[in-house]
Amino acid sequence: MPTLSHSARVTGTPDPGPYGLDSPEAYRSWRQRRLDAYPCQPSELVVPIADPLRLTPEEKAGLVRTLRTYNMAIYQLREPAASSKGMVLALGGALGLHRVDQNLCSDEDSVSALEVRDTGRAHSYIPYTSRRLRWHTDGYYNDPGHRIRSFILHCVRPAATGGENDLMDPEIAFILIHDTDPELSRALMAPDAMTIPANIEEGRQVRPEQSGPVFEFDPADGRLLMRYSARGRNIVWRDDAATRAAVARLNEIMDRDSPYVIHHRLEAGQGLLSNNVLHARAAFEDGREPARRRLLYRARYYDRIRGT
Repeated sequence: MPTLSHSARVTGTPDPGPYGLDSPEAYRSWRQRRLDAYPCQPSELVVPIADPLRLTPEEKAGLVRTLRTYNMAIYQLREPAASSKGMVLALGGALGLHRVDQNLCSDEDSVSALEVRDTGRAHSYIPYTSRRLRWHTDGYYNDPGHRIRSFILHCVRPAATGGENDLMDPEIAFILIHDTDPELSRALMAPDAMTIPANIEEGRQVRPEQSGPVFEFDPADGRLLMRYSARGRNIVWRDDAATRAAVARLNEIMDRDSPYVIHHRLEAGQGLLSNNVLHARAAFEDGREPARRRLLYRARYYDRIRGT
């Protein structure tokens, strides 16, 4: 089983050791601290923010404290009308997020406007439709040099109906897999555990095939990273019994009845800050008038949120 030695630990990380896989006692201690925070109500994640362009020390401390516990936090703007892409980027910058991911469907500022699209490149991708979006981490198709470590998902307008999110901390997923059988967590750490085929548009390759682990330790700070998608198509899993059993266990873990899954629908002026947690989205319906059409801004980062 891959381990993280004491020499690889990073001063100031919220969980000493991270993970303690080289010591059963240290692992049990870290594991218990993580599990003790659950079950969790969405209200426990909410941190009110008066001015997102000028975070107070108390607001920043509240966000960091919540993120340390759950790897996610939900902020609530006092004035929802303050929503803008610039606000999203400013909030990220205040939390140490500067390296923004530029992806196929993001705008020139690297922030994606997630709304139903009927035309253009984006309309063929599920985030830009009203269909259900299955469990995933962001950027699971990125190459190792562009791992997504965090994202901000900001709600400008919720849908008329539906669009709720399911959320889960990847560290909790790792614990539940590892507790089932360390062989399963080892299988998901294999360098070819999950392969995403090349993305071909109109006969042209826009992204090459990408293989990699589901779980890995970040070479930058030793923290756990996860790349995952529950898509039924265009995912190639390593063909061995341990990987098949691990994927089946992951699917069980993310069942909607799990006490470790948080269910929340973002309302106008709310946003999700996370160290790239697992998330899914229910299908939704837009209203006819523009004010009832779902719009969220999403910024993805190569940085982990500072202090978490």
